Amino acid sequence: MISTEHSDRLVAVSVFGEFTLADYKEFEELVNYKIRFQGQVDLLFDLREMVGFTLDVAWEEIKFSRQHADDFRRIAVLTDDQWLTWSAWVSQLFVDAEVQVFADENDARQWLADVAETAQ
Repeated sequence: MISTEHSDRLVAVSVFGEFTLADYKEFEELVNYKIRFQGQVDLLFDLREMVGFTLDVAWEEIKFSRQHADDFRRIAVLTDDQWLTWSAWVSQLFVDAEVQVFADENDARQWLADVAETAQ
C-alpha cells in the first residue's frame, strides 16, 4: 500500500507493507501527470515501512526510469536498509538526477527544498 502527496514540483510516496504493481502504477500515473503539466519533478520515496516488493515492480521501475531519464531533478530515498540504499545508488544509472539516501525525513525534505528554491 502507498500513500502519496504532491505539491508544485514534488511527489512524495510512502510505502507500507509490500510494494505491489498496482501501487507502482498509481505512482506512475501521478508522476506522469506532474511531468506533463509542470516539467521536471523531485521525488521523495519513504521506504522505511516497506517490507518488500514484487518482481513485477522491479521490472516496471526499470522501464519507467529509462522512459523518464531526464524528468527528475532530485530523488530522495528514506531508508535505513542497506539493500535499499545500494539499489538507490544503482538506480542512478538509469536517470539523470541526483539521488541521495537519508535516514531522517526532515533532512530529505530540506535537501529537496534547497534545489526547488534555486529552480525558481
